[in-house]
Amino acid sequence: MFANVAKAFSSVSLCSAARVLNQQTRNTFVLKRRNPPTLYKKNQKPGKLRGRHYVYDLVEDTTIKKKPNLEVVLTSFVEGIGSKGDVVSLKPHVAYNKLLLPGLAVYKTPEAVAQYASAKEDKEKELHSSAYAQRTVNKLEEIVLAVVMNKDHPWVIERWHIKASLRKAGFYVPEDAITLPETPIAGPDMLKQNKEFYCTITINNLEKARLRCRIHHWSTEPSERLTYVFEHWKMQAEPLFGDATAPEPKKE
Repeated sequence: MFANVAKAFSSVSLCSAARVLNQQTRNTFVLKRRNPPTLYKKNQKPGKLRGRHYVYDLVEDTTIKKKPNLEVVLTSFVEGIGSKGDVVSLKPHVAYNKLLLPGLAVYKTPEAVAQYASAKEDKEKELHSSAYAQRTVNKLEEIVLAVVMNKDHPWVIERWHIKASLRKAGFYVPEDAITLPETPIAGPDMLKQNKEFYCTITINNLEKARLRCRIHHWSTEPSERLTYVFEHWKMQAEPLFGDATAPEPKKE
């Protein structure tokens, strides 16, 4: 009995190291001999290679070679890329991680192109006028637009005031795409200073974005100017027309 136990323990090594997982990689190196060996005649014994014959020059390394773009067919709308049924060409890692793995696209094949070709006229196409329209809506709804008005002369806010303020913020919007509140906003009125109101921006006659605007009075006379508030857009502001952020009552 003791002999069997001793034999079993003798086969186990206390210092045995875990085996390292060796995984094959798809690497290809194209090499060229710097000194090619001399040719030999048919049925002649090849000559012995010397050390100089084992010196190689690297011609191409596929690990650093730029991979070509991958063409895929979108199965649904993807913001900033395209609509359902569109054939797009993207970098391999972008196509794999953002489209193929989440199931938003399939590989481009004649069958896939024919299957999703009719999907371009679906209702989903009507919900998005372009691939970048929703991204523009998100950007407009993130900002707080400062509408700077004159402190010394009377005014009424019009669409071109919003257009000029948007241009200062880096957005170029035509006047016919701007919808002002139904109630006119007139001034100068210091009670309206730093109060918020909403405008509607229509993109491609389809998408609509709610734009937060704040009134700021400005005077050409330095002595009459209001004290500048640092990062005023991060502070809380009162709505100009009641609680503009309150949800609409549900209709029973």
